[in-house]
Amino acid sequence: MNMRPGPGASVAGRRGRGGLVCIVGALVLSLAACGGGGGSGAGPDGKDKEATQQGRQSTAAVSISPKSGATGVDTSGALKVSVAKGKLTEVTVKDARGAKVDGTIGAGGASWTPSTHLAAATKYTVHAVAKDPDGREAAEDSSFTTLTPKNTFLGTFTPEDGSTVGVGMPFSINFTRGITDPQAVEKAVKITTEPAVDVEGHWFGNDRLDFRPEKYWKSGTKVTVDLNLDGVEGRDGVYGKQHKTVKFTIGRNQVSMVDAKKHTMKVTQDGKVIKTIPVTTGKPGYDTWNGQMVISEKLSVTRMNGETVGYGGEYDIKDVPHAMRLTTSGTFLHGNYWGGGAFGNYNASHGCVGLRDVRGGYDGSTPAAWMFNHSMIGDVVVVQHSHDRTVDPANGFNGWNMSWADWKK
Repeated sequence: MNMRPGPGASVAGRRGRGGLVCIVGALVLSLAACGGGGGSGAGPDGKDKEATQQGRQSTAAVSISPKSGATGVDTSGALKVSVAKGKLTEVTVKDARGAKVDGTIGAGGASWTPSTHLAAATKYTVHAVAKDPDGREAAEDSSFTTLTPKNTFLGTFTPEDGSTVGVGMPFSINFTRGITDPQAVEKAVKITTEPAVDVEGHWFGNDRLDFRPEKYWKSGTKVTVDLNLDGVEGRDGVYGKQHKTVKFTIGRNQVSMVDAKKHTMKVTQDGKVIKTIPVTTGKPGYDTWNGQMVISEKLSVTRMNGETVGYGGEYDIKDVPHAMRLTTSGTFLHGNYWGGGAFGNYNASHGCVGLRDVRGGYDGSTPAAWMFNHSMIGDVVVVQHSHDRTVDPANGFNGWNMSWADWKK
């Protein structure tokens, strides 16, 4: 038997080995293709630098004071947001109703502070976002509750919401407690007007704050007052507890000029005289104040008793008609049915400005009735040529007797 492999077997063996070489070569090429792709972003250790950069935590560290969960937090100065190794890009502070607290990012983005005080007994949430120098964001959230005050104060104000008043009417607030931090209280009263006009506040003592423009209001001006006293510490441990929006409108311009020497009153609207009325003013020793006085109250009938203004029992008239108050101390522009021939001829009153009227005020044609019906709260009455001094600006709404410079002090 011939045991040598034949030509056919030899060829078959060589093809088998050749086929294996080809398969191994193809596998090597495949592996090279999977591990290749140009090596973009790959370092010596085979890691992607860009992916590593994105995965790193921001170095910006946001801090919020007071700490989350704090209670009894003061309404002023306690809330602060800051960041180290970065800049603040967003700070949102809201109360439980969703109302936002305004504030500003300052110091190159390093801190945020509220632009106003916080309300008392209120829960607030804080959301702050910052970016580090590489643009990576860090965020922090917090919540806290402000203090509930044991002692509070209120402000009673005039004019009333929705009213229309004369051009001399200031916005006046009387506080139920004496204020020892007037700046904090005044800052909490924001007044806007349409058309715009500069409105400034002035304190009379420590419990009254009036606001007015430099000159009488322009007719048609719409005034909006944001009276945000809630949380204001007006004196140590005493906080405001009201937040109201008050709107009023300025009516037609009416200014009445009383001449104590000529015993007349000229009623003007928009600078034009619409009526001249004979009057009687304060007699010698009881002279009427000079100066600009604002009508603060209208009474169809009232009692006037000399004892209430330091004149003893000199008079007590129970039914004075068509009375309009000009000063807190008791000066009125009013109807007078007992003056006889004084009107237009001589001064006979105890300091008021009297106009002819009838007892009971039933006659609508009398000068006093006409004046009453053509006047509104906030109209101006100017007395000239009397022998008394100028009325004290604090005596009624009569701050117009102060210079603008003194008013703003």
